[in-house]
Amino acid sequence: MYLADRRTTTATDAAGRNPAPGRRAAVPATVFALGTVSLVTDVSSEMVSAVLPLYLVAGLGLSPLGFGLLDGLYNGVGALVRLVGGRLADRRDGGHKTVALLGYGLSALCKPLLLVVHGVPLIGAVLAADRTGKGLRTAPRDAMISLACEPADRARAFGAHRAMDTAGALLGPLLAFLVLRTAAEGYDAVFTVSGCVAALGVLILWLFVPAHPGEPTSPTDPVLPRRTETRTPLRDLLRRPGVRRLTACAVLLGLTTVSDSFLYLTLQRRLAVTEAWFPLLPLGTAAAFLLLAVPLGVVADRFGRRRLFLCGHLALLGAYGLLLAPLGSSPALACAVLALHGTFYAATDGVLAAATADAVPRETRGSGLAVVQTGQAAARFVCSIAFGAAWTAWGDRTALGAAATGLLVSAAASAVLLRPSPTDVPPEPVR
Repeated sequence: MYLADRRTTTATDAAGRNPAPGRRAAVPATVFALGTVSLVTDVSSEMVSAVLPLYLVAGLGLSPLGFGLLDGLYNGVGALVRLVGGRLADRRDGGHKTVALLGYGLSALCKPLLLVVHGVPLIGAVLAADRTGKGLRTAPRDAMISLACEPADRARAFGAHRAMDTAGALLGPLLAFLVLRTAAEGYDAVFTVSGCVAALGVLILWLFVPAHPGEPTSPTDPVLPRRTETRTPLRDLLRRPGVRRLTACAVLLGLTTVSDSFLYLTLQRRLAVTEAWFPLLPLGTAAAFLLLAVPLGVVADRFGRRRLFLCGHLALLGAYGLLLAPLGSSPALACAVLALHGTFYAATDGVLAAATADAVPRETRGSGLAVVQTGQAAARFVCSIAFGAAWTAWGDRTALGAAATGLLVSAAASAVLLRPSPTDVPPEPVR
């Protein structure tokens, strides 16, 4: 994976950027360090996520509606605290790293707790605490990434970070699969190893990520309006047309984005995948995400971040279509669905963060990222519950068909909302 210009030979500054003009690193050291933290943490998280759907549905006997409620809680709680995390990070100098440490630490503490809780309510409480940690850390972490790189290279930097993050998502299910096949108490062993790996991620963040990543000043960067006693920073952000439109699109598209767990359960039923092999399904998504995150980040920087964000949702629509089509149950179908699913994430996850950073002032970068991310996460929370209810009432095919129809309509509406406007901030020139 291309991480830095091979011509770069001078030392980097505290923010991880090369100070020599024309010889900067394509991906700064700060981004690489944060990517390492995310890689290690995702190994831990995905070990749990890979076995959780089958553990709850097959092991504890939850209905699709019950799993939808728990999965919605798992993702929705994080949405509720993202604004808190972004706001806290922006309130003080060096606050981004402090809040990120708090979030990563809370999630790491939750992994061992899964060893001692077995009822659905207690598991739900631990998952909610874990997602609280994720919600706290996401916006500050993305703010540090955007502040550590050149504005013209933001999508590539986010792509590199997401590629490393996805490498962890690739290794996590594989490690869970190996643990399940070799350990006598498979699920408990998965939770134990996951907790140890999560603690390592917190240590790397504490030791190797600088507290003050800088950002080059550019005349086209958004400027924070002067605050008054009656206007809060959140209102200042929502008054910006770019932030409003990105948030609206994230909500519209999130309302029809079926959670990963439900997609894997649908695919498992189509192919009759056994319990032992189920944790390997996320590997297909992660592999495609890993291979495409950096190349699609470069494409987004050159041809438009918002345009690629919409195209990514068309890839997701293609995955839905393949699951609905009468194509039998061949392994090729699974490969195609998972490849499209990974393409969707590569074209949307880091690209949306880069597009948001373009529209948000440096002084409230964490809060601005949190606004868009909160809207998206809250919409996916609603979708998870609605999809679980539709599956329970009408079956998985009807529920997926409704989601596909909604996604098509939402993508068309988002294409209108994201059309260039005279009020948009001009794109950064490529240096």
